[in-house]
Amino acid sequence: MIRCLPPWLFLLLPAMAQGAEAQTGGKDFNFFYSFFQMIAALSIVVGLILLIFYLSTRFLRKIPALKPANQHIRVLEIKSMGPRKALILIEISGEYLLLSSSGDQLVLIKQINMLENIEPLDESVVLPSFLSVLKRASLYN
Repeated sequence: MIRCLPPWLFLLLPAMAQGAEAQTGGKDFNFFYSFFQMIAALSIVVGLILLIFYLSTRFLRKIPALKPANQHIRVLEIKSMGPRKALILIEISGEYLLLSSSGDQLVLIKQINMLENIEPLDESVVLPSFLSVLKRASLYN
């Protein structure tokens, strides 16, 4: 939008600001009025952002191509095994496939018939607190 404005228009901006100051005499500055004006402008901008977000989510859900129900392929889990190597569990129309990704290749490892037969492992990893990591880092320095 700024590109379509003529360049000479920007030369008038300082004169317009100076003219506004000359009209008021430069003495009638009201802090409360300026603060209220700033809060009103901010609320209008935030309100417009929320309105656009609401309308876009409401109307974009009606487009059939963007609905999550139309997705026939779901990536269930990805486990990294190293740099550029990963195991990928996907579901395609009710079938579960375990794939291996390494560099430029994607290889089918196994087709899993029933996911219920697989016992999920409890990987409750206890992460150290930030304070303990900071203390450990300060010991090395």
